[in-house]
Amino acid sequence: MTVDHAAAARLPGWRHLYSGKVRDLYVPEALHPLGDVILVVASDRISAYDFVLPTPIPGKGVVLTQLSLWWFDQLSELAENHVVSLDVPAEVAGRAMVCRRLQMFPVECVARGYLTGSGLVEYRETGEVCGIPLPEGLVDGSRLPEPIFTPATKAELGEHDENVSFDVVSGTIGADAAARLRDLTLAVYSRAEEIARARGVILADTKFEFGADPVTEETVLGDEVLTPDSSRFWPADEWEPGHPQPSFDKQFVRDWLTSPASGWDRRSGDAPPALPADVVERTQARYLEAFERLTGAPLGGALR
Repeated sequence: MTVDHAAAARLPGWRHLYSGKVRDLYVPEALHPLGDVILVVASDRISAYDFVLPTPIPGKGVVLTQLSLWWFDQLSELAENHVVSLDVPAEVAGRAMVCRRLQMFPVECVARGYLTGSGLVEYRETGEVCGIPLPEGLVDGSRLPEPIFTPATKAELGEHDENVSFDVVSGTIGADAAARLRDLTLAVYSRAEEIARARGVILADTKFEFGADPVTEETVLGDEVLTPDSSRFWPADEWEPGHPQPSFDKQFVRDWLTSPASGWDRRSGDAPPALPADVVERTQARYLEAFERLTGAPLGGALR
């Protein structure tokens, strides 16, 4: 599937390069004082089941950007990140970052501390997740004995990411690079899990993207980090293994799309319908609640 590039804003001094499911990327129209950089703009688009939905969630891009910036600051001692400036065009203030361009590794670096989602499906079939054997008797929402690295291939827009083993990653990017990504992923997840837990939030799993700085060859944390789009956050006081957990993310959207009320058949290949107002409002509220619980502060300013 494709994203309508015409939907990306025209920004002075920047040329639109690419639109993904949620983010629009721009390059400078002239030599930039900070060097080889890219403008990353988080839109209010929301995706589910590999479709970009026709209905945005107002302010979602602001939440994603501001929460990523907060996490980058919390994790700065563990991993360098790609943000170099917040001096962005006024049209995208609050939802954009000027970032150094990286040579991105072609792997989704997923860390799991709890069993759910595609990991649960794989465990039920094989007793393993991405080739890692797990104890018997785990259920949906079970806490794992220790966090595990369960990478996935990066799919093209509209395709499914595929869980793969560590050996597959090693064969793709080399053993040293794969080990470095695994160790960084687990270190960052473990620190973030501690921070979230202290705020009454369980970080069940998350995915990171890393790239190599083309000049220093340093491994750098890029894209977004630890947002409701890239992570499963659960309220700690409601955690109860054995069934799906309430979450601070787009679960309201997924649940409505798969309910009879939507009239949508996932197997048809047809695009999903527009979201009703109450689903939009409840989803927006969960994203805002995730931000406020984690950071301890209201988002502040108008959501644009």
